[in-house]
Parts: sequence; structure tokens; C-alpha cells
Amino acid sequence: MASYLRNWLRVGASTPEPTTATNSPAQITLEISPLPSDDEDQLQDDDFPPAFPSLSSAQRVSGTASGLPRVLTDFELMRPPPIPSLADRKPPGVKPTPGSLTVPATTRPMPKRKGKVGLAPGHSPLDWANLKASGVNLRGIDPGTLLRVTPSELKMHNKRDDAWAAFCGRVYNITPYLSFHPGGETQLMRAAGRDGTKLFMATHSWVNLEFMLDACLIGFLVSEPSNS
Repeated sequence: MASYLRNWLRVGASTPEPTTATNSPAQITLEISPLPSDDEDQLQDDDFPPAFPSLSSAQRVSGTASGLPRVLTDFELMRPPPIPSLADRKPPGVKPTPGSLTVPATTRPMPKRKGKVGLAPGHSPLDWANLKASGVNLRGIDPGTLLRVTPSELKMHNKRDDAWAAFCGRVYNITPYLSFHPGGETQLMRAAGRDGTKLFMATHSWVNLEFMLDACLIGFLVSEPSNS
């Protein structure tokens, strides 16, 4: 169709007649070419894109008859991993075979959580906070004084009704807190009459001890006086 329009608008190449004295305009003749057939129009039309890939390219060659490598599909290039059967699946704790999809068992055992002791009614952490705010003297000594406690003096306060313990250089009267301790009285009595800093750090070092027992502070742990 494009070639037909170009031929239709083509201006004739004939030489115009010379102008006469009357200055008559030159005559222009148009040559009209016949309408091309459908086959010729399809071959000469520039609107159709070329075939891609080319008709003689390796992508269009089927098989290896022509000696060119065959183009693989996506499924052939990357096959999915094989799904193991029920017989190949190993129970937990068994080392998986190489190449299998079995999840290896955890080598590190899960730590056992120590259970908390059931406290009596009215001995929750909120009840302990209310007891501290009530103004009751929980120190067991004269209020407003701080003592210098030696290890020998600390050792004498190791009874259930008279229990002192030292934590991080501070001495506390733990007697009123025994029934509020989440781990039970037996565990807290392990620090009675002695320095329980190492024991505290090994069990629950994340606890804010200074805030928990601030109302029970007696004084500070000092060394024994020298006999000089």
C-alpha cells in the first residue's frame, strides 16, 4: 500500500511545453500506476515487524539434526528439588543423610526452667510493694541508722526469724522478705548469715536487688578489724 501511494503521487517526468507569448501555465500530467495485488503489498509493506527469532536461528531448530545445540526450557534448566518419601524421612535426633531435606536436630539441649514456688495469698510482688510503702519498719533496727557489719557479726544472723544477708557490699534484713521470695524461703535462706553476692549473680542477676530490698537495708559489709 505504501508503494502504491508513492506511485500515485509521483509527478510526471515529462518536459513541460515552452511558454508562449501569452504566458500560459505549464500542464502537469500525473501517472497512475495500477493497484498492486495482495501478495505484492504484503511483501512490500514496512509495518510488519521481522520474525524474531529468525526462521533460521538456533532457537527454531528442533532437536539436534542440524548440529546446533537445543535450547532448554526453564523447567529443564532448573528442576525442582526431589521431595523425600516417607521412608526417607528421619525422626528427630537422627543425623540426616547428605542431600536430604530433613531438618537437623538441635545439638544444644533446651535449658530447664526452674519452677516457681507457689506463694501464700497476700504475698505477691504487688503486696510486697504495698508493704514497703506502708511505713512499717522492715529493717529490724533503729530507723535512720546504718551499721558497719563484719563477716563474723553477719554470721550470727542466720535463723529464720533473724536472717541477714549481704549482697554487693550491702547488708539487708531478709527476714520480712522470706515469705515473698518467688523461689521460696529455702532458696533465700542459703544466703542467710553470709555474703550471697555470688549466689545471687548465678541465679537471677537481672533482678534489681537494690530496689527490691531498699526498705530492708541495714548497713554495709566491712572487713574484720585487725588485731594490731
